[in-house]
Amino acid sequence: MVDLIWTSQALDDLDSVCLYIARDSPHYANVFARRAFEVADRLQRFPFSGRIVPETANRYIRELIIGNYRLIYRVGDELVEILTVHHGARELGPLPGSSPHE
Repeated sequence: MVDLIWTSQALDDLDSVCLYIARDSPHYANVFARRAFEVADRLQRFPFSGRIVPETANRYIRELIIGNYRLIYRVGDELVEILTVHHGARELGPLPGSSPHE
């Protein structure tokens, strides 16, 4: 089992998503947050379970889909690092460690 950390960027992203959802439904905002943490926790046992992020072509940068959002993470030797929670309809900017030549 590997360690799991959320970057400050990922936690800020999750907070922003939940605040946006809560404008219409605080209940569903809580459901989304709980689901995001559950999905991320499973990565400790199955770090390569997500698909490779197509924009990076880097086998260590992966994503899991949660509703309309992408939970994007990096797999290391003993660590999974949650990088961002990103809306699937928005363009994905550069991510740390996402060079296709890695």
